[in-house]
Amino acid sequence: MTTTGGPMHHHPVAIIGAGLGGLTLARVLHVHGVEAAVFDLDASPTARTQGGMLDIHQDSGQEALRAAGLHEEFRALVLPGGQATRVLDKDAVVRFEEADDGSGERPEVDRGALRDLLLHSLPEGAVRWGHRVTGARPLGDGRHEVRLEDGSAFTTDLLVGADGAWSRIRPLVSDARPAYTGVSFVETDLLEADARHPVSAGVVGGGFLFALGAGKGFLAHREPDGSLHVYTALRVAEDWVDGVDFGDAEAARAQVLEHFADWDKSLRALVADADGPLVPRLIHALPVGHRWDRVPGVTLLGDAAHLMSPFAGEGANLAMLDGAELGLALAAHPGEREAALAAYEEKLFPRSATAAADSARSGVTLFAEDAPQAVVDLFTQQP
Repeated sequence: MTTTGGPMHHHPVAIIGAGLGGLTLARVLHVHGVEAAVFDLDASPTARTQGGMLDIHQDSGQEALRAAGLHEEFRALVLPGGQATRVLDKDAVVRFEEADDGSGERPEVDRGALRDLLLHSLPEGAVRWGHRVTGARPLGDGRHEVRLEDGSAFTTDLLVGADGAWSRIRPLVSDARPAYTGVSFVETDLLEADARHPVSAGVVGGGFLFALGAGKGFLAHREPDGSLHVYTALRVAEDWVDGVDFGDAEAARAQVLEHFADWDKSLRALVADADGPLVPRLIHALPVGHRWDRVPGVTLLGDAAHLMSPFAGEGANLAMLDGAELGLALAAHPGEREAALAAYEEKLFPRSATAAADSARSGVTLFAEDAPQAVVDLFTQQP
């Protein structure tokens, strides 16, 4: 079999997507002496920013890093004080506040730094950058052909879709597609916050801020470089962003702030004083409990498998745990690909269904009519 470029390459294990989940899988396989080829559509590891801070949970993301042999290196990336949490109402009244207790159960790290840690732990050339997958098809006996945008293709014995919400690999196992959750984010940054935006820095504090009202709110956190990253959340129609000219930052700020006309000025400043562009992001999710029948030679992990809203903070953690557990299952079943995939999926489905349900409930709680009362109750309830 050939392509226009010559003989078709074959990879025993092909991972589509160099996000946290795909890289964790590649790293765990590497630790166990299994080579994997990772394909990513980005032109390079620095082609785009990787987003803001992540809280890495002790029982999922941190377990994955232990399996990858990277937990100690991860600890060096933790933002001191980043576990602090505060909840405000629309009048900027503090309704709940908790300092970072230093437990390390959910420490905050920069997503880009965590991705770099995983990347640098892999052999040189393990990730093939600038390889956009356009589709894949089964060849029989669990083998697949994967097609790339440049017209080339390769074959693989084990195909893993770690390629996110709009996965090109998911259609091999499922016809499910993400649906709009009813919430949209507008992301902004305030740079050098302590010096240039002291009021906003004081409002956000040292960790994570929830400022909530009915159907809207501000979610914000402090970055290691001293900036603030803000997610303005709005329960709006799916086409709302189409009516905002995000190419005109001043006009976009005004339209976003129309939704917060009666909110305290210190909270409005999180958008009004933002540096740089406003970036819209519609929040989508796969159906809670998404699963598929065993398909030989292919599986999914992370958002490709169980895209959920970010309101329980589980997405990145589960992606990493998926990658680690898939790698460990493959290592535990050498030469028994289907047994490994079945063992992996048996644990994947119930775990992701629970997390997706939690995320969906949290999305309702955060922006309920009495917000932030339900969130305050959640934080203050006795164990």
